[in-house]
Amino acid sequence: MDQLLLIVAAVAGGLIIGALLAWRPLRRFGRQVHLERARESFRLQREGLKAKFTQAAQASGKPRGLSWKDCQFESSVEFVRDKQTGDIAALVGVTIAFEAVAGSDMEGNPNLGNLRNASAVFFFHKGHWNTVGRAVFNMNPPEAIEHFKNQYERVGS
Repeated sequence: MDQLLLIVAAVAGGLIIGALLAWRPLRRFGRQVHLERARESFRLQREGLKAKFTQAAQASGKPRGLSWKDCQFESSVEFVRDKQTGDIAALVGVTIAFEAVAGSDMEGNPNLGNLRNASAVFFFHKGHWNTVGRAVFNMNPPEAIEHFKNQYERVGS
């Protein structure tokens, strides 16, 4: 009986150790599959996401006193992972033209005609891409990643 208990304990211990040793590679593999799915999904949804970003950004009322006149998207995408949550986000460089809202203090501003560069932010949540129209102004995607390096890590482009 004692031998049977020792054998059962040894087998159980071996299974636990095996599971612990396999956990990291399996988790890494799962993250890689999730990232590849996110990349492919972004590629397939890109045109709709661009329109959704532009609509959400225009509706945000930011920057104050300006309305979004035009938003041109770059072709490249930078994918990042939130270091705390593991969530995936995508940054796309954009060039934005604004016009003054009628009656705002921005009317007549000589800098109004200047194009602004920014990074459009998209997030992958529960298998779907979305955006709230957030733009990181005055930073292209590599600059934004460097600026937020404590929060995000690049996972591929």
